[in-house]
Amino acid sequence: QVQLVESGGGLVQTGGSLRLSCAASGNIFRINDMGWYRQTPGKQRELVATITSSGIPNYTDSVAGRFTISRDNAKKTVYLQMSSLKAEDTAKYYCNAEVVHRDGLDLRPYWGQGTQVTVSS
Repeated sequence: QVQLVESGGGLVQTGGSLRLSCAASGNIFRINDMGWYRQTPGKQRELVATITSSGIPNYTDSVAGRFTISRDNAKKTVYLQMSSLKAEDTAKYYCNAEVVHRDGLDLRPYWGQGTQVTVSS
């Protein structure tokens, strides 16, 4: 059992900033890649950013230069610092983690419950 709990979403004006956090807990030996995804009504969930266990980030083109993904392995937490927010960033943001369980070498994906980010124009 692994839980991912997101926080930090809310309402912000265009050009503003928000920082999302996602803390993992439970049966975790190691977390490999972590990431943030977002989804708006009528659209498929899309990748926003990922980060490897060693801290190598990857961003989708629409957020590159504005968002920064980071992680604290000791806290089992991934962050998404969002700056210069645009109306099109409005979405529900989901945390993802690839988890290696204790007492096993399996790698399983887990998702958080999502946190809403709304950018007013």
